[in-house]
Amino acid sequence: MTVKSALILIEFQRDWLDNDGKIHSLIEDHDQFKPAIDNVEKALIFARNNAIEVVHCGLRFQDGYPELGSAQYGLRAVIPQVGSFPCSGKGSEFVEPFSPQKNEFIVQGRTGASGFSGSNLDSYLRNQNIRTIYLAGFALHVCVESTLRHGHDLGYNTIVLEDACAAFTKEQNQYVLNHVIHYFGARISVNNFIELART
Repeated sequence: MTVKSALILIEFQRDWLDNDGKIHSLIEDHDQFKPAIDNVEKALIFARNNAIEVVHCGLRFQDGYPELGSAQYGLRAVIPQVGSFPCSGKGSEFVEPFSPQKNEFIVQGRTGASGFSGSNLDSYLRNQNIRTIYLAGFALHVCVESTLRHGHDLGYNTIVLEDACAAFTKEQNQYVLNHVIHYFGARISVNNFIELART
């Protein structure tokens, strides 16, 4: 079986990208997001046209957030307070042009910051013989970084598309790029992703 790679899109959902989204309103530096979104669209078009698997890794919680319990701290406490990614609301919907197409995998069961947490992502990647994963999305310093770390520890070749991610602030973004990623994988631009994938 041929060893394959996948482009994993993390949280291209309305709560991030709509102007009235529950998380969108918390972004302090919007200047990062427009170029990141443009670059992700470029990477996605290339992946779809060149037989690179596309994986959509969002969050979607049941009413009342029973998956998260009664946490006092961290995202498990904050997400129910903010009311983000409800299964019965539009915030968890994927946004065009990033909505899943036929035969693109949608991660199910995710409950944590990492795309692997509680989900079927690892099973899918292994069963499809995918060994290299390219990560793009939001927020770089939270869910992208958590997926990077988790993927590394599971044995994947983990690569962050550095200009296809954003954080709440430019400082958060730069810290992860400069001080975190090299411990768990690599960082490349979307243009380099396209050149690398062509070889």
